[in-house]
Amino acid sequence: MLQPREKFTAPTQYETSQELARKIQNRAARLGVIGLGYVGLTLAAEMAKEGFEVTGIDIDRNKVDSVNSGISYVLDVPNETLLPLVTQKRIKATQSLAAVENLDAVSICVPTPLRKTKEPDLSYVVAAAEAVGNHLQQGQLIVVESTTYPGTTRELVLPILEKTGRQVGRDFFLAFSPERVDPGNFTHTTRTIPKIIGGVTPQCGKLASLLYQQFVDKIVPVSSPECAEMAKLLENTFRNVNIALANEMAIMCHSFGVDVWEVIEAAKTKPFGFMPFYPGPGLGGHCIPVDPYYLTWKARLNGCEPRFIELAAQINSQMPLFTITRVADALNDRQRSLKGSKVLGLGVAYKRDTSDTRESPALEVLYGLQQKGAAVSYSDPHVPSIQLNDEKIKSLPLTAEVLEAADCIVLLTDHAAFNYEIIAAHSQLIVDCRNAFKGFSRTNIVSL
Repeated sequence: MLQPREKFTAPTQYETSQELARKIQNRAARLGVIGLGYVGLTLAAEMAKEGFEVTGIDIDRNKVDSVNSGISYVLDVPNETLLPLVTQKRIKATQSLAAVENLDAVSICVPTPLRKTKEPDLSYVVAAAEAVGNHLQQGQLIVVESTTYPGTTRELVLPILEKTGRQVGRDFFLAFSPERVDPGNFTHTTRTIPKIIGGVTPQCGKLASLLYQQFVDKIVPVSSPECAEMAKLLENTFRNVNIALANEMAIMCHSFGVDVWEVIEAAKTKPFGFMPFYPGPGLGGHCIPVDPYYLTWKARLNGCEPRFIELAAQINSQMPLFTITRVADALNDRQRSLKGSKVLGLGVAYKRDTSDTRESPALEVLYGLQQKGAAVSYSDPHVPSIQLNDEKIKSLPLTAEVLEAADCIVLLTDHAAFNYEIIAAHSQLIVDCRNAFKGFSRTNIVSL
């Protein structure tokens, strides 16, 4: 006699979350990272080092092949770290978005650039969310790490995932945890930098916190994804506006005939109420020049006028032109015109000791010098070649002959690998944008 079929009952929220929690604690959870850039690959490595099986997903075939060969393209993840993880099958990479189906948790670490209109471009986030939605499984945890405006996780990502008919907090879990990677910083790393986490529901936040505490030293839970999104924007806007103040001080000090670097050194001796920020040829990297525009765009939608933040962005955007003017003036003081002069830029990465040239002001300075007729070359131990005005140029070795051949050296990025004694000894003229030659008494050095 045939027995009647048992009626299927969907797992409860408690059962679903408990199963995922068990897998995380037992290192049985299969983790995924969408986007294998500076943030994603570093995160994947930390996960794998703690015993998790990690799948990296990226549309870039070169990145996928490089990871699967154990060859890192990110300075923060040396080959000596990546290769054993690949060999032990802790990390693998793929271009297939269908890999999401076999994962228990997915971290989205895709770029969030600006459009030419300075408005947020969330096309990568949307594409990643749609890919996850197309392959969403019961009980999966999704964590967005890409920096974005407040409301993105709940207003943009959540509706895409709920199109599947599944309900957040019951069938899947969603949270926002802003990346805080500082490329080239080996003191404050993905593991040691506290991790902010805001879940769409309390259970979402708890599960995301449980996952990240397996490979991050300190978790900072907040009440919502909006709070976590806003905290990240506050961090980078804080730096943006204070660097703008330092840059404006540099311009004023130059007009007064005062050394801005000496001024800052004197001011920072105050043991309270002051935090030093430093001027430079402009702002670079993905975060600081970009994130404030995400905030101002969202603020306008809510009827706010973020004048202070926008003014800071305007000041910072002037610094490449100010740097070019300083080079022209320094050459003019030595009876040379900028047009026809040989100018060697030192460092093209946006910050010291990295290979990251995203939004690098050094590239803007070199392009501007070239447009004004200078014969431009560069040297950077971390960046073998760059595209400048539709021309690919290669980094020059920093020899005495190369230095002596230049009419002007412009120090744009103060890499530790540069030998500043040799640079000072063999250069006709140096425009120092980073105070790297502090303490040098040579007359051939001009400060920003």
